[in-house]
Amino acid sequence: MFFFVLMIFIGGAFLAQLFFGYFQVRHFSHVFVQMRRKGKVAIGRKKGNLRSGTIVFLAVDPHGEILDAKKMQGVTVIARFRSMKHLIGENIQSISAEKLENDNNLVRLAINDAVHNYKIVAEGGKIEENHGSPLFNASIMVKSIFQKSKKAGN
Repeated sequence: MFFFVLMIFIGGAFLAQLFFGYFQVRHFSHVFVQMRRKGKVAIGRKKGNLRSGTIVFLAVDPHGEILDAKKMQGVTVIARFRSMKHLIGENIQSISAEKLENDNNLVRLAINDAVHNYKIVAEGGKIEENHGSPLFNASIMVKSIFQKSKKAGN
């Protein structure tokens, strides 16, 4: 009986996460489209392993002036984008440290990531993607070790 109740609880939690995750992705897409209508969008992110992760959108005009800035920070699927009015009007390539002093460390790192990504793309470069979490990357490494040992055994 306990196992059955536990499975129902886990299934319900999974369905709730899917439900709220769907609305978070819709909100993310809606905000991105709004920002994109204003200009190019520099995106910065900083994963918080056990802390809240942070995503930053910076809408930028052709001269590098920030037209709008938003951040989403949280550990749950109910996190939403919030405005960062203190960055509006700044040049993306020369954001002053004073403008960032009231932001927490994860937000500062996400803003720096957005600036870094903007500079790479502006210079015609390509942003390297990190595919997967550390656990996913470790599982790939273990699989490749098993495949090598199988080939060595044949």
